[in-house]
Amino acid sequence: MIEFKIPEVGEGIESGTVISILVKVGDSIEKDQAVLELETDKAVVEIPADVNAIVEEILIKENQEAKIGQVVLKLKKSTATKTETKVEDKTVKTETKETETTKTVQPKSRVTKTEASASPSKDLIPAAPSVRRIARERGIDLHQLQGSGILGRISIHDLELKSSSQIASPQITLPDFSKWGQVKREPMSGIRKATVRAMATAWSNIPMVTHFDKADSGNFEAFRQRYKKLAERKEIKLTPTAILLKIVATALTKFPDFNASIDTNSQEVIYKDYINIGVAVDTPNGLLVPVIKNANQKSIFELAQELSELAEKARNRKLGLADMQGANFTISNLGGIGGYAFSPIVNPPEVAILGVSRSRMEPVYNKITASFDPKLMMPLALTYDHRLIDGAAAARFSLWLTQAIEEPLFMSLD
Repeated sequence: MIEFKIPEVGEGIESGTVISILVKVGDSIEKDQAVLELETDKAVVEIPADVNAIVEEILIKENQEAKIGQVVLKLKKSTATKTETKVEDKTVKTETKETETTKTVQPKSRVTKTEASASPSKDLIPAAPSVRRIARERGIDLHQLQGSGILGRISIHDLELKSSSQIASPQITLPDFSKWGQVKREPMSGIRKATVRAMATAWSNIPMVTHFDKADSGNFEAFRQRYKKLAERKEIKLTPTAILLKIVATALTKFPDFNASIDTNSQEVIYKDYINIGVAVDTPNGLLVPVIKNANQKSIFELAQELSELAEKARNRKLGLADMQGANFTISNLGGIGGYAFSPIVNPPEVAILGVSRSRMEPVYNKITASFDPKLMMPLALTYDHRLIDGAAAARFSLWLTQAIEEPLFMSLD
C-alpha cells in the first residue's frame, strides 16, 4: 500500500484547497496522471501521480483544505509485468490463493489502525509542547493558525505574529444575522482565502502612505490611438495598461528603491537587477495578479501581447504558480470600470503599487492664456512602504511618471 501525499508545489506554499478530485476508488492511474486540482496562492495546480497504481482509498474531499505533505490517497502499486503474464496458470492460482489467505488472516486490529489513521483527529496539530503551553496561556486557538514550519508546524514566531495581530486587530464577534431576516452562508474560495490572508498581513505589517497625482493624458491617448491599428494588424490589443507597463518599467530603472524589498531579519535592503511587474486582473473568481517578467527588456507591443495572454489565462483559471511569482512592483488599473481615485494596498515583499483610475476631461488653468483649458486627466495613486520610501522620493517618482504619461517620448529623451 502506498500513501500519496501532497507534494511541494512552490516556494513558500504550505497548504491549499482541493477544488477537484480527478479519480475515484478502483481507478487505475499512471505515473504523471493528474489526480486532483489544488488551489493555492491564487493559482490552480494539477497534482500528478508519481507511480502506476490503483486507487484504494480517498482521504480528502473537494473544497477541503490540505497541507503540503498530507496523505490524501491510498494506492495499491500495480505490479503486473510482461514476465508475470507468462507465468503458468498453476503458479498464478497459487499466488491468488496465497493472497486470499493473507487477506483472511490479517488481524482485525491492523485494519482498525489503518482506518483510524485515515481520519486523523482534528487535535493533532504539529507543534511542540512548549508552543501548546504558550498558546493556552495566551488564549490562542492553534486550529486557526497557519504554521510556517515544515508541514505546517507551528512555532513560537507564529504565536508572536498572532498575538500582535490580536492586539492591533481584535477578532470581531458577529451577531446572529438571522434575527433580522433570511441569510445564506457560502464557503470562501481558495482565491478569496488567499486574498484575506495577504491583505490582512500587508495591512498589519506595512506602514503605508498613498501619494495622489494627475497626469494630462491627452498625448498618451493620442499615442495609443496612433498605433492601435498597427497593433491590430499584428493581432495585438494595445491597452493603456500595456503602455503604462513600459513607463513604469523605465521608472523602476531610475528609482531602484521602488524595485527593492526590506529584509527586517537582517536589517538589509534587497535591490534587484531584474524588473518584474505584476498586473491586477479582475476575474469572476476574484483578483489575480499575473507577473510580466523582465518588463524593461520588452517593447510595448511585446508587453501588450503578453499581458493579453496572461489576463486570458487568469480569467480561465489557467495561471500556474510561476505566472504569479516574482513581482517587484504592481499596477492596478481600474480605469476601465470607473472611479476617480482609490488607495491600493502594497503587496509584500514589494514596497510600492500604482493605482490608476479613469481619465476624464477637466478644466486646467493655463498660465500663459490665463484661462482654463479642457484636459484629459489620468488620476494616479502611488502607495508605498514608508519604512523604505520617503514622501519626497515618492513625489519624485510620481512626477517622473506624470511627465512620461504627458509626453510618451520623454522616456527616450531622459
